[in-house]
Amino acid sequence: MSLLADAFTILAILAGIGFFAAGTAGLLRFPDTASRLHALTKADHLGLGLVVIGLLPQAGSLANTLRLLAVWALVLVASAAAGPMLATLTRRAEPET
Repeated sequence: MSLLADAFTILAILAGIGFFAAGTAGLLRFPDTASRLHALTKADHLGLGLVVIGLLPQAGSLANTLRLLAVWALVLVASAAAGPMLATLTRRAEPET
């Protein structure tokens, strides 16, 4: 069972790293701030979710599992609040064309 849990952990974390890399590529490649933020937040939400899900079998206790899930939830809430605020601020700061 431990080998199966370890294999699941490795696969989930590698998939999460792939989504982090895709979000970073979107941040570097997209032309405007709104599309950059969208690509980055969506990919990072899924990437962090996969990393957390991959770490759950290794948590060892219910307290550690709840901590992992709390970190994931706090990041989701924080980025859901910060993303639109950043987009609004950059829209106000850009010159009108």
